Amino acid sequence: MDPWEAVFVVIAVIGSVGVALGAMSQDRRRSATQLAAVQRKLDLIMDHLGIAEPVDPDVVRHLEGGRTIHAVRAYRNQTGASLIEAKQAVDRIASTLHLGR
Repeated sequence: MDPWEAVFVVIAVIGSVGVALGAMSQDRRRSATQLAAVQRKLDLIMDHLGIAEPVDPDVVRHLEGGRTIHAVRAYRNQTGASLIEAKQAVDRIASTLHLGR
């Protein structure tokens, strides 16, 4: 194999890996978008039916103690939610507890 063929093979492999990684990234974004849409719909259904989301007592304890950051951390540990989702959920919980946060 001459040097130009080797260079061509390396470039082809790098290009193939790049295309594969791009496709995986796009699939991951699409899945995340679909999951977020399903979560929003589920939240609307639960609100409509009057079903309350179970709340970890640690979250409530932290909120009552004025420790919002600790409450967000506890919520994330309980649910695996992102930081933004956890903050929004903790704010909703605080408003239902009438803590005004």
